[in-house]
Order: sequence, then C-alpha cells, then structure tokens
Amino acid sequence: MDLNEYQKLCQKTAVKIRNKEKELMTWGLGVSGEAGDVAGCIKKTIIHRDNQKEGIRENVGDTLWYLAMICNFFGWNLEDIMKENIKKLEKRHSKGFSHRATRKDKRKDWNK
Repeated sequence: MDLNEYQKLCQKTAVKIRNKEKELMTWGLGVSGEAGDVAGCIKKTIIHRDNQKEGIRENVGDTLWYLAMICNFFGWNLEDIMKENIKKLEKRHSKGFSHRATRKDKRKDWNK
C-alpha cells in the first residue's frame, strides 16, 4: 500500500464531523493521545520491564492515522510532507547529525 492509498482509506474509516473546528480538534488531540500511548508503552517496556513492543507498534499506527487525517483535512499529501521534511533535514544536517550544528540552527519557533 502506498501513502496516497493509505490516506484515502483513513478517510473511509473516519467519523464524519460537520463542524470543521471540531474536526481539526479531534484529529489534533488524537495525535496527542496516541503519541502519549506510544510514550507510555516505551516507559513500561524500559522502566517496568514489561514488554510493550506490540503496543508501541499499534499506537504508532494510530498516531499515523490521525496525522493522515490532519493532512486530509488540509488537503495535503502525506508523501509530499515526508519528502519536504527529509529535504529540510538534509539541508540542516548535510554532513549528518551533529550536536554542534544543531546548536547553531536558527529554526522558527512555531509557538511564538
């Protein structure tokens, strides 16, 4: 399955929300919740020595679903976003990752 097909299938499995503001909020909060579940499974695996590898995998999938729904909401192509992200990272770390280069990086603060 390719990413475009995945995005379309995500739409078929999503609840229809008429209020656009509530729809975006649902997808955004869903990402946060599922990412929190990923973190929780990792914590249990490492700290509690309770292997949650399958839970990590499942929740990564659920997080991806919500990310795909955000892309669908805005009419974005998930594959394009992934390519743009790699291009940005290659530009930022053209010689590979280094802590020194990261400290010099002047990225946008999206929270300002």
